[in-house]
Amino acid sequence: MDIHFFKESPFTTIISFHKLIESFEQIALSDVDYRSNYAKAILKQIETIPELRTGIQDYSIIKENEALIKNILADLFPTALTQNEIKAVTIPFQNISFNYTERFKKILKNAGDEFYMEIRDFDEHQFYINNCCLILSNYYKQHIDFNKPFFYDIPNEEGIEKHYRILYNADFMEIIPTENAVELSQEDIDQLIDNYNDIELWKSKFPKGSWVLRGFGIVSLFDATTESAISTLKSNLLKPSTSKLDSNDILENIFKSIFGLPNLKVGFIIYNPEEEKFIRPIKFDEQITSFLLHSDQEVDCKNAFFGCSFENLLDKNEPFVISNVKKFIEESPNKNLGEHLLRQGIQSCVFAPVTKDGHLLGVIELVSENPRDLNSVNATKLELVLPYLTDTIDRYNTDMQHQVEAIIQREYTTIHPSVYWKFKKESQNYFQNNNPTKDYIFKEIVFKNVFPLYGQIDIKGSSEHRNDTVRKDLKNQLNTILEIFANQQPNTSLMLLEQRKFELESLRDDLDQPLKADTEQYIQRYIEDEIHPILKNTKDTAINKKLEEEYFESLDEKTGMFYQERKKFDNAMSIINKKLASVLDKKQLEAQQIYPHYYERFKTDGVEHNLYIGASIAPTKPFDIMYLHNLRLWQLQTLCEMELEHHQLKESLPYELDVTSLILVFSSALSIRFRMDEKRFDVDGTYNARYEVVKKRIDKAHIKGSKERITEKEKITIVYSQNSEEAEYLKYIKYLQHKKILEPAIEQFEVEDLQGVSGLRAIRVKVINNITNANAKKITYQDLLDELN
Repeated sequence: MDIHFFKESPFTTIISFHKLIESFEQIALSDVDYRSNYAKAILKQIETIPELRTGIQDYSIIKENEALIKNILADLFPTALTQNEIKAVTIPFQNISFNYTERFKKILKNAGDEFYMEIRDFDEHQFYINNCCLILSNYYKQHIDFNKPFFYDIPNEEGIEKHYRILYNADFMEIIPTENAVELSQEDIDQLIDNYNDIELWKSKFPKGSWVLRGFGIVSLFDATTESAISTLKSNLLKPSTSKLDSNDILENIFKSIFGLPNLKVGFIIYNPEEEKFIRPIKFDEQITSFLLHSDQEVDCKNAFFGCSFENLLDKNEPFVISNVKKFIEESPNKNLGEHLLRQGIQSCVFAPVTKDGHLLGVIELVSENPRDLNSVNATKLELVLPYLTDTIDRYNTDMQHQVEAIIQREYTTIHPSVYWKFKKESQNYFQNNNPTKDYIFKEIVFKNVFPLYGQIDIKGSSEHRNDTVRKDLKNQLNTILEIFANQQPNTSLMLLEQRKFELESLRDDLDQPLKADTEQYIQRYIEDEIHPILKNTKDTAINKKLEEEYFESLDEKTGMFYQERKKFDNAMSIINKKLASVLDKKQLEAQQIYPHYYERFKTDGVEHNLYIGASIAPTKPFDIMYLHNLRLWQLQTLCEMELEHHQLKESLPYELDVTSLILVFSSALSIRFRMDEKRFDVDGTYNARYEVVKKRIDKAHIKGSKERITEKEKITIVYSQNSEEAEYLKYIKYLQHKKILEPAIEQFEVEDLQGVSGLRAIRVKVINNITNANAKKITYQDLLDELN
């Protein structure tokens, strides 16, 4: 007999068989001799133990009189059904049980001595209130549906958890109030019904031990393992994120319960129809495994590994079943698949397609280490769970698509978060007003009355540096070829070699002149078409052969040319751009706190940025011109930081490059419009186009009346047109000079007239770059390359 109590209950529980005893007394008076004699014999035994009628609170009495109690309950527990029914005497919701049927005894025995039978997800709070609801239902005759499904989870002899639905019969029980019971009005009852979670309220209306529960109940169990396991699976799969499947163990335990196989293992792969590949999602590497892919991340579903074995699965969307892998290897032409499974200890398996609307989404893999554990018969059980798997995988694919679109938007388009709300609003209008019979005309995305800020930090003389590195690489390559030709053995092709040497020397001499647009391509074609065939087909000495091998090893894989100097230049450019862009992006996050504004950045031969600020971009926030001034000061400080970042990089760069910085001040408000054809923002209107013209030409402009560029290395040039702008920026410069960020000297000059634009002026000031940090770690070129890659 199992006896386990919760600490508190509104009931004093008294086990009594008085209702059955009363029925025996009626039978004893009947005219049917065998029934009457049987009842009289039972009643005679009961006389010696009056507690069976009056009530038992000392549960040892039940233990001592098991045989008699079994006879008393014989009509309710027929011997003919004891091997089939799972039934016992109990008190509802309490773990008091005895007089088990033989099948119930066997189930408990297989569970083990340490198993403790308790109702799933049932705590003291629910226990107390359910007992109170029992009183409301039976004594106060309230129609309260409080009996949610209850389950016992009991492992079998193989350790597989079986799930049993609990049904209570309370026909032989009565509920009696004591003097401590609180008489409830309908208002009290309504208050209780509306406050299920207020345990103190329930205890005040049903004090502990204020009612008597007299009699006994009967609990009947039926095996609901499959239904319960499917319900648990559905609950897990319908969670907001499939990442909440903590491990593959959860799925495996559910499928073990459904199939009744202790050695069952579960895997899964996703099908990519665009590439016709099976994929094991990296996101779930530690949660969901795959036995088909095993160590591979993806496999072409039409390759030799799967062969024709998966024809049904791919083309007919039918499960592929192998009940005996060893026999499959002997009989099937696709031995690779069988051997792949056998190496993992798999002896039987089912691979079932997960489909929706006739399209394959993925494959669920069930495998076992025992032959015939999985077969075509029990594979039909998958029909019970595949609908839930289908919805989950379909939701996963949809979520993945949304995330991919979000990444594309974040990484590859110009829709900045500050203006996303307007695109979203227009998209919602399209979605809500979309009519299949009428084309929807998208409204243009325009932001009016916004103030622009433009800045750039540019690689000084990048075109000249690039041409120099090209010239050096070409000269090195030509010299190397000439050295190989100089060491060639005299042979029949000597005249041809002399001619080629002359041509190579002529090309080398031409490189001392300014590079023409087609010089690099001409020399590359000449070397590939005329020189390389000679080097590859000429027999030569061991020394020259080594020179040729070293030459070909020095060629770049993509261009087939020497790329050493250009690689240093390109790496230096990439490192500078990446470092400076990261500084700008990080500082931009802080700038958004000043006032939400549109921001875009471009990497060219340096880093450019556009900012637009105004009330139309953030209509829910009041705009003041103060925010524009704050953003201008932020921009100037950020360019100073980017200059300092470059200065710290210079010593570590593979190719020394200087930078120049420029700010263009424009105080007139303008409009920006999203160009649907180019998928980017641009200024709107003829007058505003003047701003774009200045942006494109200003960095190459000269100081008026001279040949000196307005930009200079390690200095920031601020171009403006109005006196108010000059006064504003001089205040910013004075502040930064006070902070020891800018040097004291200030240059002011006029800018040469540009096409259609005149009257521009400029301020130029040098950034203090002798700021050192004794604790700073020295950056090496390798550190930069590692970060770049």
